[in-house]
Amino acid sequence: MRTLSDGGILRRARAGDESGILACIQALADYEREPDAVENTVGLLTQTLFGPDPRAFAFVVEGDQEIRAIAIWFLTYSTWTGRHGIWLEDLYVHEPYRARGYGAALLSALANECLENGYARLEWTVLDWNEPAIGFYRALGAEAMDEWTTRRVTGDALVALAARSR
Repeated sequence: MRTLSDGGILRRARAGDESGILACIQALADYEREPDAVENTVGLLTQTLFGPDPRAFAFVVEGDQEIRAIAIWFLTYSTWTGRHGIWLEDLYVHEPYRARGYGAALLSALANECLENGYARLEWTVLDWNEPAIGFYRALGAEAMDEWTTRRVTGDALVALAARSR
């Protein structure tokens, strides 16, 4: 737990934070021009983050009993380094709380998580049109991996690919 300069508290998410986390996820989807894409629920977040075998984790910034910002992440593994890393799935700060250092504090907490656990990497993606985020990440020392492109299989293509193994 860390108190930030404006009195916000950066801490690990805990049970009871799910609705505030989900509100941040939805706000991020709205910002990324995908307002109908969120299928997540409070129940799914409870299971994922706080169930008996959590596979994802979150840090939050809280103030006045509301979640103001989130960082949701999970572990990766590099065969090249032989070590785990962190994949930042979502970083979001509600608009009224931007420019208070919350994003940098959340990324710093993730970097610290890497160092404390011997993880080799902290990675994430950013939409190519999101210039404010790209500039922010660049200022923190994050390098673009221009030679890599992300691939995704979902929906019918996922079903068809799985059928090939049957």
